[in-house]
Amino acid sequence: MEESASLGQFIPLHYHYNMLSDSPRLLGFKEAIAVMVRPGARVLELGAGTGVLSFFAAQKASRVWSVERNPELAREARRILSLNPGAERIEVVEADAFDYLPPEPVDVVLCEMVHVGMLREKQLPVISSFKKRYRERFNAPLPLFVPEAAIQAVQPVQQSFDFAGFHAPVPLFQHPYSVQSDTKGLGEPVSYQTFSYNEDLPERCDWEGMLTVTESGSLNALRFITKNILAVLAAKNSTIDWFSQYLVIPLESSFDVRPGERVKVRFSYRPGDPLEALSGSLVVTGG
Repeated sequence: MEESASLGQFIPLHYHYNMLSDSPRLLGFKEAIAVMVRPGARVLELGAGTGVLSFFAAQKASRVWSVERNPELAREARRILSLNPGAERIEVVEADAFDYLPPEPVDVVLCEMVHVGMLREKQLPVISSFKKRYRERFNAPLPLFVPEAAIQAVQPVQQSFDFAGFHAPVPLFQHPYSVQSDTKGLGEPVSYQTFSYNEDLPERCDWEGMLTVTESGSLNALRFITKNILAVLAAKNSTIDWFSQYLVIPLESSFDVRPGERVKVRFSYRPGDPLEALSGSLVVTGG
């Protein structure tokens, strides 16, 4: 399968049900967009999918450009948006987010091509490309971005990889707002990367550091966590956040750990890389 036809570039329509029914994601974006989009604003959404974020923006915005590369999904977005109020203010544009610029400057850019670890999907490359081309075209200040920032972290865990008696240590995803009974945290998550979308974005996700063990157990996996800061509420000294699905990567070999021990971790990958780039670069050794 070509990269352009795989997850991260061409998400099929039937997959969007999962995103539309993800209440923490959808309600978080709805709240953040209500804060960030002022009445009469001009808004651009990159990678719009069904257009739900464009719909939220159109409740206040005077004009929204909703960019979607997948022809089938662009057609469906037009149909679905037409069933909702504010559709007359939204233009669905069938184009590649890496190439498209709006016909005039905008106040807010929405982009949710987010995958845990900034892997697989093209969030950072797309926004980096947009910022460069936008400055060259309009010679104007950058718009606001939703999300505004992100914090990435890694955590040592003991993970069960047994499935009805079948042992299969494979990468797995976890819902961040549910209790994970098959996972035991062996230490606190440690941040390995923080960035703001209105600043220069990282071209790599490289880290070498130490994790401190707080619980006894068998260290056989690392859990990767991405906290998306959708909006910063400066007046309230708070943020509107949404966690991507957690990613658990099994280690090639496990080892027992006790509280107070330190574990050395090293990995290196580029934003948008496949999961194998992270797992293949991962080196974990006891302190």
